[in-house]
Amino acid sequence: MQELLGAVTDGVALVTLNRPNSLNALNVSLHHALNEALHELAGNSDVRCVVLTGAGRGFCSGGDLRAINAANIGGEDGAAPRRAGMLGRVDMVREHMIASRLLHRMGKPTVAMINGPCAGAGLSLAGACDFRVAGRKAVLLAAFTGVGLSGDGGGSWFWTQILGTAKARELYLLNERFDGERALAFGLVHRLVDDERLYDETMAMARRIAELPPVAQRLAKEVLNAAEDGSFEAVLEREALAMALAASARKPPKPT
Repeated sequence: MQELLGAVTDGVALVTLNRPNSLNALNVSLHHALNEALHELAGNSDVRCVVLTGAGRGFCSGGDLRAINAANIGGEDGAAPRRAGMLGRVDMVREHMIASRLLHRMGKPTVAMINGPCAGAGLSLAGACDFRVAGRKAVLLAAFTGVGLSGDGGGSWFWTQILGTAKARELYLLNERFDGERALAFGLVHRLVDDERLYDETMAMARRIAELPPVAQRLAKEVLNAAEDGSFEAVLEREALAMALAASARKPPKPT
């Protein structure tokens, strides 16, 4: 069974984590497949919006710790270990963070379609996306400290940016579960929709995004990313350059 599914329709790429029996927990091979798929989509000019979701009844339950530890020690399928020691483990975690970086930095909007549990590394992937749309049965949970880990996938940065310092600490250090309603009120998701409408509502949103001028979308996202940690004056200069570039890329208006 393919662990990652992908399809492109009307400029929207739908990327589906496909390990439903484990609520789409991320093992080493799925990490690699997701990194490769997102890298390819980032450079595909036919794709104007990327939607990430999970197969079955969950978005992503986080990292598959048993499979990842097996790969680190003796291979997921009994093969030789891929890495050894502390530095090897650091390298593996860095590799697993590539998907978050691509979702956040690629020059097109990204949307997390959250169907069911979204925890740990899955929550980090959702935080890396520009938009988060959740069904009412969604459950969001940092999960890391509950299993003796500190968190990866850029989640500590994303959620501090999205929620602010106090709420990010509440999310990580209290390790509480957020149902759909509470997640919306807390700011974890942008929209909450009925579960049976989740796919239709999310894809309609993605198609609206895909219909907008792609150069303007890319430049706007670059400026917004720069604003996260740039000075006011630097962002003003970035905006001026981006506006000039976007204007030069605009199609001339049709004569009336």
